[in-house]
Amino acid sequence: MTAVPGRAGSEAPAPIFAALGDPTRLRLVARLCEGGPQSITRLAAGSYFTRQAITKHLRVLEAAGLVRGFRHGRERRWEIRARRLDLARRHLDRISRQWTQRLEALKRDVEDMPEEP
Repeated sequence: MTAVPGRAGSEAPAPIFAALGDPTRLRLVARLCEGGPQSITRLAAGSYFTRQAITKHLRVLEAAGLVRGFRHGRERRWEIRARRLDLARRHLDRISRQWTQRLEALKRDVEDMPEEP
């Protein structure tokens, strides 16, 4: 669970995908997307993870720029930084378009091949 230091503001998508590559962190992101800002206690509820483990995962997500922690009264809450998720989505969309273009070119090449006798 090592974070890439100094990369939170970077537009490089690799730290985002590295952070999202862990199933626990992916679940935390999903919970924050669905439920809005939440405390560590709330994020740990119904999970076998300790609050300390959740905190470690949140720190990795924070280093990747995916979440932000802030004080709300006496507790710390965490929220999604949608701009970073949008960056990952745009990157995946670009890759998808590239694959579609390559597959369409391959299909044309195959269809243009002369039939063997």
